[in-house]
Amino acid sequence: MQTFAPVTPEIVERLQTIVGAANVIHRDPELAVYGRDETEDLQYRAEVAVKPRTTAEVQAVMRLSDETGIPVTPRGAGTGLSGGALPVFGGIVLSVERMNDILEIDEANLVARVQPGVINQVLQEAVGEVGLYYPPDPASWGSCQIGGNIAENAGGPHCVKYGLTKDYVLSLEAVLPNGDVFRTGGKLRKDVAGYQLGQLLVGSEGTLAIVTEATLRLIPKPAHKRVLLAAFDSLDTAANAIVAVYKSRITPSTLEIIEKAALEAAEEHLGRPVPYSDAEAQILVEVDGFDEESVDRDLMRVGEVLMEAGALDAMLADTPAKEEELWSVRRCLGEATKKVAAYVECDTAVPPSAVPELLRGVRRVAAEYGIRQISYGHAGDGNIHVNVLTDSPDREERERKLTPAIEAIFAVATSLGGTITGEHGVGCAQSRYLKLCRDPVAMRVMKGIKDAFDPKGLLNPGKVFEAKIPPPVAAV
Repeated sequence: MQTFAPVTPEIVERLQTIVGAANVIHRDPELAVYGRDETEDLQYRAEVAVKPRTTAEVQAVMRLSDETGIPVTPRGAGTGLSGGALPVFGGIVLSVERMNDILEIDEANLVARVQPGVINQVLQEAVGEVGLYYPPDPASWGSCQIGGNIAENAGGPHCVKYGLTKDYVLSLEAVLPNGDVFRTGGKLRKDVAGYQLGQLLVGSEGTLAIVTEATLRLIPKPAHKRVLLAAFDSLDTAANAIVAVYKSRITPSTLEIIEKAALEAAEEHLGRPVPYSDAEAQILVEVDGFDEESVDRDLMRVGEVLMEAGALDAMLADTPAKEEELWSVRRCLGEATKKVAAYVECDTAVPPSAVPELLRGVRRVAAEYGIRQISYGHAGDGNIHVNVLTDSPDREERERKLTPAIEAIFAVATSLGGTITGEHGVGCAQSRYLKLCRDPVAMRVMKGIKDAFDPKGLLNPGKVFEAKIPPPVAAV
């Protein structure tokens, strides 16, 4: 197991000099917050947490790390689901929560410059006020931060039409593990001068550098949208209907699938009935655009396709309140599932046409291993969140029971040309499975990149690549 230098009282004092005493957390219970994220019930102990405000302060913290051999774990809002922000080796947690300024909204060039601590929803609302749109919208959009979105290459329900975070990052400013700072690109739509370092950082899970500023591409905000919910008597029929929508050559902005167990969890979580809760599965569709007649026509065509594919019924959200009601069910599913039982989420992704076979395979695995599962997700882009559940309160027993089933689910996904994570990242929770979807040569190249950026291995150690890490600690 890798070992690192400890945080001493002298280190705490030096950090206080860098960012101010009020922005250095070194005592519980406040410190305990920085030792967990939204990954299952994992808890680690940070030795100290710092909250810089500027790039220069981030540089100074990283230079201290480089000098002393103390690891640094970058952290956004702590909404991640793969353990990417967990300080598995202790050390310093560097939270960008105070770096939360929208520096510029440039309407002429359709870009926004932001610090990494800006909340996704705050950015969306700010650019929306001037008729612009930043599409990536993870389920945690009300609390997740742009820096974390970049680190994980976050997606969300609208990626089926608009793409992932990577498709909107034009340039980055970032601090290397030794404290050096570099900038990639600018407000450019075309720039092929040298390696695309900015795109390399997107999805690197905070293991290569710490992003301190991002220039993001914006698009005009669609003037019209319509939402439709369809009910099905079987998950297979619903999954096959997704393929039928693709064949219709209409690209919705959202195409989500939800199975009955997830609907039941949502009802319990929300404390109210949800539409079509007795159905075995639902499909949620949103169509948007700039011409109202075209949007209405496309939505009606999608509705026809779903009915022809076996939908029992379909409901059009004819008011903003009804749209919000339907979306609230979808957006609550992560929190709702957590309340059902202890769980591990498999963030599977396959080619969209393979979604029916993936869901059938997941059910076969659940039956074979005697586990419960709840599946839902972004069927339009093949990203299905499979939650495997157990009632066991003992972590080691859960590990023994669930791990073989998780491996089998990932084997199904990869056999269909898929992957072990579509948008949540590898982190420490999925690192043991990375070899299932990346060949040995690719693994060697990725490790070489990590070594080039971080030769001392001090930035977010224990993530992406399988490593022996300490066990979690008891929750504080």
